[in-house]
Amino acid sequence: MNKLAIALLLVLTAGCSTMTPQYDTKFGDAVRAAKLKMTINPDAGKNPDQVAGMDGKAARETMNLYHDSFKSPSPVVNVINIGGSLSGNGSSGNQ
Repeated sequence: MNKLAIALLLVLTAGCSTMTPQYDTKFGDAVRAAKLKMTINPDAGKNPDQVAGMDGKAARETMNLYHDSFKSPSPVVNVINIGGSLSGNGSSGNQ
């Protein structure tokens, strides 16, 4: 019985010891490609003029809106309508 268990263990672990160089050379390529596709401007850190295209008034208003967004929370919207009617009269529409 012990010899059978050892043989079974060796057979099962043999599958883990195989080398996959064709996969290992491309490991992480999909993640790197996805990160590049999500990057709007890859050279953003190299741009010496960080605020080009943003005038002072627009920048101030943007910051004011950003700061005001933390003063009052946005209203809660119930997106799940279970058992209710959309028409508001309480009927299911089947007459």
